Amino acid sequence: MNYQVPRGTQDILPKDIRKWHRLEELIRQFCHVYNYDEIRTPIFEHTNVFKRGNDSSDMVNKEMYTFQLENSKTSLTLRPEGTAGVVRSFVENKLFGSADLPVKMYYVGPQFRHERPQKGRMRIFHQFGVEVIGAKSPMLDVETIALGWSFVSALGLKDMKVLINTLGDDASRDAYRTALKEHFKNDIDDMCADCKRRYEQNPLRILDCKVDHEKEIMKTAPKMQDYLNEESQAYFEEVLEGLDALGIPYEVDDRLVRGLDYYTHTVFEVVSVNKEMGAQSTVFAGGRYDGLVEYFGGPQGMSGIGWAMGLERLLIACEAEGISLDEEEGLDAYVLCLSPSVKKEALQVVSLLRANGYRSDTDYLGRSFKAQFKTVDRKKARIAILIGEDEVEKGEVTIKDTLHKTQQSVPFDDIIDSMDALFEEENEECTCGEENCTCGHHHHHEE
Repeated sequence: MNYQVPRGTQDILPKDIRKWHRLEELIRQFCHVYNYDEIRTPIFEHTNVFKRGNDSSDMVNKEMYTFQLENSKTSLTLRPEGTAGVVRSFVENKLFGSADLPVKMYYVGPQFRHERPQKGRMRIFHQFGVEVIGAKSPMLDVETIALGWSFVSALGLKDMKVLINTLGDDASRDAYRTALKEHFKNDIDDMCADCKRRYEQNPLRILDCKVDHEKEIMKTAPKMQDYLNEESQAYFEEVLEGLDALGIPYEVDDRLVRGLDYYTHTVFEVVSVNKEMGAQSTVFAGGRYDGLVEYFGGPQGMSGIGWAMGLERLLIACEAEGISLDEEEGLDAYVLCLSPSVKKEALQVVSLLRANGYRSDTDYLGRSFKAQFKTVDRKKARIAILIGEDEVEKGEVTIKDTLHKTQQSVPFDDIIDSMDALFEEENEECTCGEENCTCGHHHHHEE
């Protein structure tokens, strides 16, 4: 019997969840400011949502978790990426009928790929992604890149660069494909199995090969920019000018083709240049897609652009640069129960505190006073509330302020007023004025 977590998956434990919450909060704040709304699509879709036509990507060809329902011909697949499901939903729910196109959406959630697990590459991983569907403009390409760039910058990541390329429009890409097929035709028999498959399906992907990339034939391959028509060239130049205007540093990388077949025009990858990241250095990546809306039965010629960011990888990048998202939150109050006969009263006090928005806890194991006091320290409780038989008889509790080392006896009915007064005093002392300040002062928010 194997009772361990499956290979390539992980438990995110309570001690680690704070940084996930911090990330997710930031994601929601950023998307709110940029006017992107959240969309949540199913974790599995019909297989043909992902397996479209003659698709050459590794993800579709060898990394999907696909299953058949019993006694049924229905084939379903756990989503390996976010874009396809979002575009399917955009079409199915007729969001293209919106008076204010484009529709700007973001998603946060798990994706599933059956690939060899390594650092920063899991079989269940989480992505934050954005999709802007229903308009085509170089300035939208710039805006989406800017959203991702300002998000990683706000986290404090410095060792980052944007790699960008253009795949041009259909006509440019067709011309380029023909040139690549011509270039590789005499050598394809000596290349890896994936390259042979890609040669037939999508020769652009040969440039992405990790096996043959050192071969001379790869180094002399024709370049996309020599096959761009004027229109595609002009579009790309405008994207670069927009990035310049926002001061976002980039490098044009003519080898960049991205792993999915639906991209057109702008493709980009934002990578960490930090040595700790190893081979999995891409933090977020994406591009423009022109044919996807139509593929799912939506209006012709409706374009979209999007990217996805791996959250596990982002956390590794933060760690590599020494950025902590792990501000431990202490308790506002811990209620010490000094005698088994008053545990109901102790519970009432904890319930009262919680009802008023104070993060609090008490002892349920009947431990000694000394053991309970150790918990106050470990949990960084700001206030310790002592309740024993004497206190209950007098109808009061003892409130100890662990920060200022003061204590007072307070009637039951005044507990919340006393707590409010202690925390208010502290907020007044705090001069930072920040909501999430790190000056050690507790900012209590009334619920």
